[in-house]
Amino acid sequence: MPKLPSRDLLGTHDVTNQPDFGGARDLWTQDRPLQEAVAQTGGRPEVLMKFGQALGSASIRQAGRDANRHLPELVQFDRAGRRLDEVRFHPAYHEMMALGLHQGYAAIPWEDGQGGHVTHAAMVYLASQVEPGSCCPMTMTYAAVPALKSDAALQSEWRPKLISRRYDPSVAPLKAKAGATLGMAMTEKQGGSDVRSNTTRAERAGDVYRLTGHKWFCSAPMSDGFLTLAQAPDGLTCFLVPRWLDAERNAIHLMRLKDKLGNRSNASAEIEYHGALAHRLGDEGAGVRTIIEMVHHTRLDTAMAPAGLMRAAIAEAHHWCRHRTAFQRLLIDQPLMRAVLADLVLDWEGALVLGLHVARAFDGPKMTDRAFARIAVALAKFLSNKICPNVIYEAMEVLGGMGYVEDTPMPMLYREAPLNSIWEGSGNVICLDILRTLSRDPDAADAINTELDAALDADRRYDAALRLHRERWPALADEAEARWFTERLAVLLTASVLLRHSPGPVADGYIATRVCGERGRVSGAVAGLDVDALIARIAP
Repeated sequence: MPKLPSRDLLGTHDVTNQPDFGGARDLWTQDRPLQEAVAQTGGRPEVLMKFGQALGSASIRQAGRDANRHLPELVQFDRAGRRLDEVRFHPAYHEMMALGLHQGYAAIPWEDGQGGHVTHAAMVYLASQVEPGSCCPMTMTYAAVPALKSDAALQSEWRPKLISRRYDPSVAPLKAKAGATLGMAMTEKQGGSDVRSNTTRAERAGDVYRLTGHKWFCSAPMSDGFLTLAQAPDGLTCFLVPRWLDAERNAIHLMRLKDKLGNRSNASAEIEYHGALAHRLGDEGAGVRTIIEMVHHTRLDTAMAPAGLMRAAIAEAHHWCRHRTAFQRLLIDQPLMRAVLADLVLDWEGALVLGLHVARAFDGPKMTDRAFARIAVALAKFLSNKICPNVIYEAMEVLGGMGYVEDTPMPMLYREAPLNSIWEGSGNVICLDILRTLSRDPDAADAINTELDAALDADRRYDAALRLHRERWPALADEAEARWFTERLAVLLTASVLLRHSPGPVADGYIATRVCGERGRVSGAVAGLDVDALIARIAP
């Protein structure tokens, strides 16, 4: 039976000039830049079409909203005072988790199919448009798989559950579950990103260890296990801490849930280990080297998520402009509004194309692919996240007062915008990592220069800008200039990818405004863009 429409003839006035945002949106079919980028990078369109249609359905869009409105609840004790240490979620959160895992969000890169990481990265982009909070546990589950290679026994036990495509939120030991998720608990109060200052202790207990200490951030505390760092006799070591044991709950106490700005549907907790059982992963003293594989893969997702957030905000703004009039004209027909939208397209599409290009390197079989992925994922994470909050703000402003209220997704997107820059290494940490990688890893330096050189002779403005960059920094930048150096390198890399994969108005506009700086300091302060062609990129 069709749903009856809302009443628009009210007692005091008629409701007019208010765009209807209800109904389904096919997130794949309506995104031509995504389709083109996936085709260029070897992703699997049949998977993404199915996922994009499911995410865009009216029921899932509503579930995403419900998951953010009804927040997780910490339940530390049962009615008799016994410890539970559980988080209870709204059914909508479980619906989002089940959809993503079933479609292959965490599994598809490890199933030996073509373009697994590109397809996964595009799934991150799509899911972030609807409900970014549930992406966190799925991303960590995806990223934990390569870290398990350090221990064959743990890998054989955990890997099949992590890639099962089954969502099983039950409180049960691993062997009793149809599928599992794996989280991370690294940072502590005194150190933050400086994990070598961690004080959590690990003491041998036969073939296992017992951990004692506090973790300041534990994302997704209802995961079935956590990769965590603790001080063992021979130094900082990586451990896999199971959430549930065969006959009892592991000694992990949830102290409180973080009251976060955004990412509201996803629980993040402070936890304490009270002699919690843990399995060593890798050698004692090699904790950072072991867990870095997980961090490396989570960075791919933190580079892709802002592209999805920007896409969602721009799509909302574009829809508003196409259906809203002001001063006797549709907003979409007004030159200044068109300039703003066209300018925003350049940031969104640059982030999308760069992110999927980096994901292709994760799929690549060559050592040069791995070298490029190491450096390029950090560059993409830095640049895309730094531009994301302003893009979403400008799109919010397009809607005026409506963009500032929770009836639209704009507040949720705006709250989410800073997260991926903070998670897994804030801006300064990423910049210093880039300098360190380029100084210590000649293969990574060669790989990034090869990528930059690949676009030479395609645009004289790009050639001149690359030459000036190399003259400005013939060697690595000083630490105090690391942000300037990183931003410029990431912008040039984005321009190089666009010239090779998206020649035409997008590459031309990006080079004119981002590479050459022919724009003001605010969005829409531009001239000379092919505005019609750029706005056409937003919707078919």
